[in-house]
Amino acid sequence: MWSRRKKLKPARVDTVVGRNTVITGDVRFSGGLHLEGTVRGNLLAEDTSQDSILVLNQGALVEGDVRVPRVIINGAVEGDVYASVHVELAPHARIRGNLNYTLMEMAVGAEVNGSLVRQSEDPLRLEHLDVPTDKGRSDPERKKGLRQSGPGPEAALPESTTKDS
Repeated sequence: MWSRRKKLKPARVDTVVGRNTVITGDVRFSGGLHLEGTVRGNLLAEDTSQDSILVLNQGALVEGDVRVPRVIINGAVEGDVYASVHVELAPHARIRGNLNYTLMEMAVGAEVNGSLVRQSEDPLRLEHLDVPTDKGRSDPERKKGLRQSGPGPEAALPESTTKDS
């Protein structure tokens, strides 16, 4: 069953933000970003291709929106997450905001306090569907065939199962 899954590219990390680091302001990056510290601002992938990835370690915190094609979260995000390709929520993931995703994996223990919004790769299509009508029968005639006539369900019971106590 699991062998049919599409294999994702391994995470290539170009930048590491350490555990005791606090960055104030938006962070724009390309390639891979591994975050163990805190970012007080938005995280934005410069190249919106499928190559950019963000990995949030346990204990990492982002106070802002995340717009990266591929995201692995095991830390906390206080803002909206936009993952156009894939998002993985590990057991310690905490998101306080909306999660916009195309493909999502969520482990037991992960939390999303907001809306889950699936972004389809297919464009929305509006269509008018013609619903066939049964012109030969009117509505009351159709309902008549469903009505029961005669005694209730008790009359169908054999004598041995009727209540004679």
